[in-house]
Amino acid sequence: MLHKSTIDFLRKLKKNNNRDWFNKNKKLYEDAKYDFEVFVFELIQKISEYDESISGLEPKDCLFRIYKDVRFSKDKLPYKTNLGASINKGGRKAPSAGYYVHIDPEECFLASGLYMPMPDKLLEVRTRIADDYGSFRKIVENKDFKKNFGGLWRGDSLKTAPKGFEKDHPAAEYLKLKSFIADHAVNEKRALSKNYTDYAARILKAVKPLNDFLNKAMGA
Repeated sequence: MLHKSTIDFLRKLKKNNNRDWFNKNKKLYEDAKYDFEVFVFELIQKISEYDESISGLEPKDCLFRIYKDVRFSKDKLPYKTNLGASINKGGRKAPSAGYYVHIDPEECFLASGLYMPMPDKLLEVRTRIADDYGSFRKIVENKDFKKNFGGLWRGDSLKTAPKGFEKDHPAAEYLKLKSFIADHAVNEKRALSKNYTDYAARILKAVKPLNDFLNKAMGA
């Protein structure tokens, strides 16, 4: 389970996002990071029970750094004010579909799928959806999937079907997508509950078929 002190640290960091404060409170960060690492370790074990592809992953393979790269960004605040981990085959740097957990004082959520794949991988996914829309449709219209995730995140998408695909294809709305993400909002009370690891693993299980479909399309 996650501890309230972890959320409290992130809340304080939002108000004091500068290097002086962070360095003076480095111990708070280290404690929060360790708490999140333990949570991610336990979540990996539970997800591994139904998805063997992530067996053997360690938290260090999945956690994102809290330090921001501000070299090419207008936002010069030095730290992220959330903790996130991508649990997928090969870890966070691998171009495969997987599971994501996000802890933030204002927005906690669980997610899964594929975010902004490279053009060649995006084409492979779109082609697979177009060729096997029946299977894809069963996944995204499954009762448990719709109950837990509502549907796929629309995010940044094309206005019309991409080049090379029929504009009136039955899957046109999905072919326009640039990411294939499903997310599930979680309130702070739930995120800090004793059974949150079990809850997260159960929710994410409903989206495993989507990951399987996407990874098969990319040969991942």
